[in-house]
Amino acid sequence: MSAIFNFQSLLSVILLLICTCAYVRALAPSLLDKNKTGFLGIFWKCARIGERKSPYVACCCIIMALTILFSE
Repeated sequence: MSAIFNFQSLLSVILLLICTCAYVRALAPSLLDKNKTGFLGIFWKCARIGERKSPYVACCCIIMALTILFSE
């Protein structure tokens, strides 16, 4: 089943996107800062969420990892 129809997989993909964008912006800020609008602006917005809400994103990543480890 694809990640679009499985809610847990969709959340995993979104969390990975947020964490990856925040990491890329920390390494090379000019890569994401030049595309603040349009379709590529999604990556800039994900990076901002990852930077500003990092404790919440970290907790979500830990909870997601535990549910994946201990789910059937």
